[in-house]
Amino acid sequence: MAEQEQVQWGTTKPISWNPPQEKEIKATERLMEELHHQGSFESEEEGRLREQVLGRIAGLVKQFVEKVSVSFGFSEEAAKAAGAKIFTSGSYRLGVHGPGSDIDTICVVPKHVSREHFFTVFEPMLLNMEGVTEVSGVPEAFVPVIKAIVSGIHVDFLFARLNLTQIPDDLELKDDNLLRNLDERDVRSLGGSRVTDEILRLVPQPVVFRDALRAVKLWAQRRAIYSNVIGFLGGVAWAMLVARICQLFPKYDAASILSRFFHIIGQWAWPQPILLKAIEDGPLNVRVWNPQIYPSDRTHLMPIITPAYPSMCATHNVTHSTMKIMQNELRRGSQIVEKIIQAGEPWANLFEKHDFFHMYRYYLQIIITSGNQEMYHKWAGTVESKIRLLVGKLELQEAVEIAHPFTKGLDQVVCCLNDDEVRAVAKYEMDDEVLKRSETEHEGKDGVSKVFMKTFYIGLGVEPKPAGQTGPRKLDISYPTIEFVKTVKLWDLYEEEQMGIVIRYVKHSALPDNCFEGGVRQALAGKGVKRTKSKAGDGKKPLSRTSPHDVSGDYSPHKKQRKDSLTGDHDGLLGLSDAASANPLSKTTNGHARSPLAVVPSALPDQQITPENGAAVPAS
Repeated sequence: MAEQEQVQWGTTKPISWNPPQEKEIKATERLMEELHHQGSFESEEEGRLREQVLGRIAGLVKQFVEKVSVSFGFSEEAAKAAGAKIFTSGSYRLGVHGPGSDIDTICVVPKHVSREHFFTVFEPMLLNMEGVTEVSGVPEAFVPVIKAIVSGIHVDFLFARLNLTQIPDDLELKDDNLLRNLDERDVRSLGGSRVTDEILRLVPQPVVFRDALRAVKLWAQRRAIYSNVIGFLGGVAWAMLVARICQLFPKYDAASILSRFFHIIGQWAWPQPILLKAIEDGPLNVRVWNPQIYPSDRTHLMPIITPAYPSMCATHNVTHSTMKIMQNELRRGSQIVEKIIQAGEPWANLFEKHDFFHMYRYYLQIIITSGNQEMYHKWAGTVESKIRLLVGKLELQEAVEIAHPFTKGLDQVVCCLNDDEVRAVAKYEMDDEVLKRSETEHEGKDGVSKVFMKTFYIGLGVEPKPAGQTGPRKLDISYPTIEFVKTVKLWDLYEEEQMGIVIRYVKHSALPDNCFEGGVRQALAGKGVKRTKSKAGDGKKPLSRTSPHDVSGDYSPHKKQRKDSLTGDHDGLLGLSDAASANPLSKTTNGHARSPLAVVPSALPDQQITPENGAAVPAS
């Protein structure tokens, strides 16, 4: 035992070499039963389908390189010899994927194939492959990506060009020298596969790590805090957190790892970074995470550092709001897991679904539209990749306690029977009758135009009015919303005639039906917009509906919120500035809907707008 205890799996020695207790062993058995019950493991049939999909993708990537090579004058033989290879990363490579999980792939190509070829040649080839739908390239993303659905499986395609004339079939990515003379985007793309391999190498019990991580993934997805692009943590970041706990308790089982995970990570002293091993300085001219050298690295709120060279922060998208939300969820998880292990409560309590659409009085809707389905998917991906920027700007506004983004957009196809309806949908001013039309009933009918719509949501936690203050309070959100619209419109492929964006606030009571499971709005026990008073002496704290997440980081009672007073339009759309007015909308010759200029909210209804001259005017 003394010899075994000399092993160090991370940057520090283990906290404990003790095995799990009997209660924890039994809790692990119940955990695995619950994970199977929750459908966290895919069937053999779906596993075979994934392998088939990856095989088809591997063949397509080789065809892509051949096509580009021939365009450079390569002979047919030389073009085939140029080669290409795909690697996987993320949950699939870690072995914790489940039904419906996406597959992260990296398309590795020789040096004569460029990223421009990837988006101009490979993307159309992918679109034309049988069984492929919803192809959407986002070349300007931090890690450029093409998203698609292949035979029903969501696949993310990253691109990496190596400084090699040929890519052999037996290529491995372990050698750091492969990173020589690559740009930062190529290095980031390759990092996905290199990082996942290194994580598995750095955990003492890979089976325990996978079981615990599978539970954490399910929990994070159910609680709507699983999305790197929106500003929460992605799969790799959650994996590194679980791996670090495994390093600290090498002999624990899944339940005991989960207990320590929620307890330790929930109290972590951010921005102290989490590392699986010491950061390595290499000989290559590539940037390594170092807050002492790079000012941008010092801005990271929850730095979780990748273990593969060059080390990077996997959580640079996290904002103040998303960090507070995750910290509160971790504390909630710690309390629940303690009761599961000590009192035998069911694991299903940990995986209870979020109540995002019951949490706030006010929400922002970011509604994007297009009459062209291909353009729609690209436009939606671009806007989604910028949502965190809007969240960051909203956080700076006076009286905004928290800006809580939802982790995914809600899709809808609207069938319009005339130009007026097309215009109304693009401005989100249509009747409920239009929204509820069945797409199948109107498929192929003359004069019917489809408008593709995706809506992103941000819950706004607003500070209560200070005691003794009378009259309306300032809360001008026109600047962050207008700036956000300007930012997304800078996209190279943006077309005013094909793409629309509307930003508006909506009260909880006016949220559309598709925000709720099955389209049925149900009040949750102890939840909802109205606060439930706690009984004297029951030890429970009242939930704040203006800010359900305590921004102070503790569990102190929230302030009482004021009654609602709606002085603006009852549909939630406020008066617009000149810069935000909408232009006429009409169908193009091919039946696609034209978009309006952006519509943005100027203030919440019981606030007042502050115009450019600084004079206070009541919200209309």
